Amino acid sequence: MDERHIVSIDLGTSKFAIAVAKVEGDNIHIIYYKEHPAHGIRYSRILNPTQASRELKKGIETAEQELGIKITQVIVGMPKYEVRQEAAHMTMERNPEELISKEEINNLKEMAIDTYPLANPEAEVLFGAVAQSFSNGEEFQIVEEEFEGMAGNQIEGNFKLFIGRASSIRNIDLAFNNIGICVARKYFTPDSTAKAVLSDSEMDNGVALIDFGAGVTSLSIYYGNIMRHYAAIPFGGSVITKDIKSESSISETLAENIKLAFGACMPDKLQNMSEKILHITSSTTSHTKILPVKYLSEIITARVREIIEAVLYEIQASGMADQLKSGIVLTGGCANLANCANLIKEMSGYSVRTGYPKKLFSVSGCEGIYESNAAVSVGMILTGKQEKNLNCLLPVEKTSSVEIESEYGQEPQPEEENTGIQEDDIQNDGTLFGTGGESKDTPEQQPRAKEPKKPKPPKTPKGVTWVKDKFSSLGNLFGSYYDEISKEIDNEQI
Repeated sequence: MDERHIVSIDLGTSKFAIAVAKVEGDNIHIIYYKEHPAHGIRYSRILNPTQASRELKKGIETAEQELGIKITQVIVGMPKYEVRQEAAHMTMERNPEELISKEEINNLKEMAIDTYPLANPEAEVLFGAVAQSFSNGEEFQIVEEEFEGMAGNQIEGNFKLFIGRASSIRNIDLAFNNIGICVARKYFTPDSTAKAVLSDSEMDNGVALIDFGAGVTSLSIYYGNIMRHYAAIPFGGSVITKDIKSESSISETLAENIKLAFGACMPDKLQNMSEKILHITSSTTSHTKILPVKYLSEIITARVREIIEAVLYEIQASGMADQLKSGIVLTGGCANLANCANLIKEMSGYSVRTGYPKKLFSVSGCEGIYESNAAVSVGMILTGKQEKNLNCLLPVEKTSSVEIESEYGQEPQPEEENTGIQEDDIQNDGTLFGTGGESKDTPEQQPRAKEPKKPKPPKTPKGVTWVKDKFSSLGNLFGSYYDEISKEIDNEQI
């Protein structure tokens, strides 16, 4: 049985995560997972390829050194924000004497991506297309599993299209080209993440998946095992950290550290924790800052409420609010905030659970792979596994499986006990995660990375008809916030 490896990189606003998996047939064995601080990334998209590539190079070299491998290409997630969705109807004539085959259905899907007439091909790119239903001209609203094998003189497909900035995709290529790594695949991660954390029954009966990240909070609604709606807002855990920094007059890095250690929603339900007080000291001043945990929770709860109100607005705007029989599943880094799921349940009336990666794989020495913030990485690996020719590594000579296993199985070193919070204890690089590893030159045998391609104007084949129907974005209720963020993005200097 052929062995191959998949390397996924989840590009987040505050951190990026590298995961390495060994695939043998249908078996997946994750052998590496580590998070690193991110720079040059805003709202889940790369704004400064040079800054981003520096940190990516350190992280990739760390993985290579620890595993004794050579990474030549990776799979990467596409940005989650500034993605608009459109509905489109596509029709193609066919021979009525033949039954509809799987190949015809796949061809229709490929045309949905390759031939859709973008309004501005130079500035926009199609991230993906999800088939909603099919028709043979007589029967309508047929799911794909039932459509194959039917007869008809035409096939029609209703698609949900996801369109984003071409510059966002181009910057991904530029960042990885800068370190000599080829981007083998780019995935629109909301769909792959859902497959990693949602059950088949949840996706069938109706569920809303909220990915609560640092810079972006995204919403994916599933019904009938199909993604029916997608939206994202440019707010997440990073704005919560900034609120703590502003209200407590401390550094942003210390605010993030305190949020991770003591952050919680719903201050009235903290019980004994609400009576605790944090004493923050610094060697530069004799003044000790006081931060009650209850006040910290009030700061966090106020911002989380604002973010969830925007998400609930999107659920109502989708027209699917009454179809969510399985409620809401919360994943992402901020899903770990204490009482966050309870707050969403109180605000929405839906049942809410925290989504962790399903145990569809084996693991060796990968701390954190089953946490909610690893869901995107796991989802990309599960998706990449379906592509039989995908292999992200060069073979390494004279490396036995026993040696590799011993490397994977290393136990993490215990952390030193810390009896208080010291502002000087925060790392000098201003991050919460150590980068590790030393920089080294790229070997000569490194394959040449692919140059980013300019988008070409689509050519619609004969017999194919497109009808567009734009979906509306967030309403005026949150319009001022989005205008402010859009201006910030547009004015960003790279």
